[in-house]
Amino acid sequence: MPMFEESTYDVIVIGAGHAGCEAALASSRLGMRTCLFTINIDSIGHMSCNPAIGGLAKGHIVREIDALGGEMARAADYAGIQFRMLNLSKGPAVWALRAQEDRNLYKSYMRGCLENQPNLTIKQGIIERIIAEEGFVKGVINNLGVFYSASAVIVTTGTFLRGLMHIGLDQFVAGRAGEFASLGLSDSLAGLGIELGRLKTGTPPRLDAKSIDFDETEPQYGDDPPVPFSYSTGEIKNPQLPCFITYTNSQTHSIIKSNLDRSPLYGGIIKGIGPRYCPSIEDKVMRFSDKERHQVFLEPEGLNTREYYANGISTSLPYDIQLKIVRSIPGLHRAEIMRPAYAIEYDFVYPTQIKHTLETKKVQGLFLAGQINGTSGYEEAAGQGLMAGINAARKISGDEPVVLMRDEAYIGVLIDDLVTKGTLEPYRMFTSRAEHRLLLRHDNADVRLMSKGKEIGLLREDVYIEFLSRRQQVKEEIQRLNTLRVLPSQQINDALQGIGTSAISEAVTLAKLLKRPEVTYEFIRNLYPSDLSREVAKLVEIEVKYEGYIQKQLEMSQRMRKLESRKIPQDFKFKGIPGLSNEVVEKLQQIRPDNIGQAGRIPGITPAALSILLVAVERHCRERS
Repeated sequence: MPMFEESTYDVIVIGAGHAGCEAALASSRLGMRTCLFTINIDSIGHMSCNPAIGGLAKGHIVREIDALGGEMARAADYAGIQFRMLNLSKGPAVWALRAQEDRNLYKSYMRGCLENQPNLTIKQGIIERIIAEEGFVKGVINNLGVFYSASAVIVTTGTFLRGLMHIGLDQFVAGRAGEFASLGLSDSLAGLGIELGRLKTGTPPRLDAKSIDFDETEPQYGDDPPVPFSYSTGEIKNPQLPCFITYTNSQTHSIIKSNLDRSPLYGGIIKGIGPRYCPSIEDKVMRFSDKERHQVFLEPEGLNTREYYANGISTSLPYDIQLKIVRSIPGLHRAEIMRPAYAIEYDFVYPTQIKHTLETKKVQGLFLAGQINGTSGYEEAAGQGLMAGINAARKISGDEPVVLMRDEAYIGVLIDDLVTKGTLEPYRMFTSRAEHRLLLRHDNADVRLMSKGKEIGLLREDVYIEFLSRRQQVKEEIQRLNTLRVLPSQQINDALQGIGTSAISEAVTLAKLLKRPEVTYEFIRNLYPSDLSREVAKLVEIEVKYEGYIQKQLEMSQRMRKLESRKIPQDFKFKGIPGLSNEVVEKLQQIRPDNIGQAGRIPGITPAALSILLVAVERHCRERS
């Protein structure tokens, strides 16, 4: 029993990583009295892995968070020290922004944002138990026996649940390097009937720049001018720094292969499943033995530190082997390790036990967000935290929950994948996971989500007004391009042939001209000037060039929406439906899909089984009416 009750809140958030920060900000901004608990206040918003935000599909999520009124994009712009738009040689659906971050600037921004937020209290402490009665959450108890009551609790514990660090054959109980693990909370969750599993992740060594020979590496510079994440950022003000690229070699690989007996990963000591798409250097060398070398990115940790993150050589090998590995790599022959690499195992909750709102199915008012749901990455965590904060607040206020659809946002794809398909390994977002990725572009997150952000109550009024102006500019410019016609002339045809496209023999609209692969909006603007910003001009160009493809994806998403609208009643019984196998019934009972569309995405549910289910649901609904 608790010693005493200190305070009553509407929402309690456990953990102040990227998910916790967004959850606490969202719930407090929506008027809920919120308390954020963290094991270490100095670690609020800490980037425990690589010093970067964004990347493939992840950059899309950051923009979506911004469009909904979250904070990650603004923090990333404030702390960004190199911005690069990736995949520009490919189609716009897979363009993605990535930024190197100054860790300390990012932390200080996020902590200041939280500390100055009305309705939000921050407390340092370890939460040991979640209290629930008759299926409803009631509050939490910390390690000092103090009870804090709340109508909703959001758990965002990252890698801290029974965290166990590995460096070689040495083990340390920790949530991450230098911080306590959370040991009691796993038992508390299990006591509530929630099933947990075990995952693993890791980091590479951090190096001292004074000991790196950068002349032996390849510099990689950012974009000039840098493109920000947030729609509200005018310009990036920090000095921009390069990264550096080097490679492993046969000597590196030989060192690793001859010391696998000292690897906890290969010795069977680590039981948790690691990330498929971010393997350790041991895994890379053994699984891809045909590769002569692997890329290593040397990433600056900030403007006022000499520490570099050696991205690409994550390992759990002993320190002496880490040093040999590092010093076998060009440019790193004299390198000094400032912080050793390590692997970490931690508990997670099988995410098929949560709803699309991120509320658990077992306990009302208990929400989970971030790595506890089996994801990896700051961005995936922040997106979940934002949605958990929104839905916890709306549950308390009696409003309908907010669930993003797969054709609305990568955040919607992420949550639907977790809830419907589950995961047995750290889940990472990719553009290939989205069937509507041409609709979910980096450049149109505002069009997709800002109206929803305004409706929810998180988006600032000035940001929304700017969005409306931007949207009107796009509409008017597309209308202009579809109206104005270019007449054939010597000057026009010379210009067209000069960029490698054919001459015109009759009048054509500017829009039709822009649809040609060789013609850019800048070419059109030179013929018929406009004063559009670079961002609006790019959006216009994409909308015009890809109009046919976009329309096809819109039609496909509308068909999907029809299936999503076929709701499955909460009391519907899957068992006993003629024609459904026991395996299908078991999966439907485990997931309990909300609608026919979700049911069709459950692994193992065939089109035939879906048709049978649809008929059964419609018959059930007719009989009830």
